[in-house]
Amino acid sequence: MAEADPKLNDTDLAAAEVQAPAPKRHLGRLALMLSVPLLLIVGAVTYWWNLQGKVSTDNAYVHLDKVSVSAEITGKIVEVFTAENRHVAAGDLLFRIDPEPYRLQLAQANAAIASAQASETSLASASAMSGADVAAAEENIAFARTNLSRQEALWKRGFATKATYDAAVHQVAQAEDQLAIARSKSREAQAKLASGSQVPGVYPQLAAARAQRSVVELNLRRTEVRAPVAGTVAQADRLTVGQDAITGLPVVTIVADSSVYIEANFKETDLADMKPGQPAEISFDAYPGLKLRAHVASIGAGTGSEFSVLPAQNASGNWVKVTQRVPVRIVLDERSPRQLIAGLSSKVTVFTDGRKH
Repeated sequence: MAEADPKLNDTDLAAAEVQAPAPKRHLGRLALMLSVPLLLIVGAVTYWWNLQGKVSTDNAYVHLDKVSVSAEITGKIVEVFTAENRHVAAGDLLFRIDPEPYRLQLAQANAAIASAQASETSLASASAMSGADVAAAEENIAFARTNLSRQEALWKRGFATKATYDAAVHQVAQAEDQLAIARSKSREAQAKLASGSQVPGVYPQLAAARAQRSVVELNLRRTEVRAPVAGTVAQADRLTVGQDAITGLPVVTIVADSSVYIEANFKETDLADMKPGQPAEISFDAYPGLKLRAHVASIGAGTGSEFSVLPAQNASGNWVKVTQRVPVRIVLDERSPRQLIAGLSSKVTVFTDGRKH
């Protein structure tokens, strides 16, 4: 062809040789175009496969039991032994209420016990005295009856006057009245000393005085307010010397150490395969990289909106269906190396197939 076309020189021949592999570049481009959708499909299938057997939510928060500590008696706070954010152990003294009024009440209770004991002794003496009066009255009536018999015999024989006989009859009647009075006083004294079935063997007034002293002693012990659980002190702004402690009004709050749990709000559509006991994994926004093992403890009995202050009313023409959230309690299976603060945001993954992936 070089002879037939004198215009074709060596440069044209080289260009023709370079353009010869063009079909191979088309194949590479086609393979690249096909591989991208294939990789996307494989990635989507892998992602879908990894989502199987588990459900997750980041609408989850750390919860700890909070114990409100209040005084069981009324009084003025005279000493404070703790402060905000301070850790306390169960039984540690938090604050003290002025004990002086209750010490005075204790003295009064002791005086009431002494008075009851004196009253019991007096009644016991009166009972013994009334018993002696009964015996004396019985002796008097026996003598009066003997004298009446003698005077009656003498009167019938004419050796005594009618007046003497009548006097003997009157003496018997008086002796019988005295005996009745003595027996009545004896029963009254015994009734006052009776203990009853509730406090057998104890004089009732003495039992009441002792019970009152026990109440005062209890109130005196209650002037020292101690921590019911171990935890961290919070909301201690009212815990100041001079503050009046009122019965039932919280003075300080203790966030308990040993009651950590996670409340995760799952969509209602995630509950189909969820049940208590399934393993879970917790991560925290505050501590990146920290993951803790846990399990589902319980599933709430109602949605969050059901227990809100103003539940939603859907009986309207503009009703829009909203996916509800159900609180699920998650309990940790291991101790956290970092402090878990109440209210921390977390992410919960529950493995509904029962196996941790």
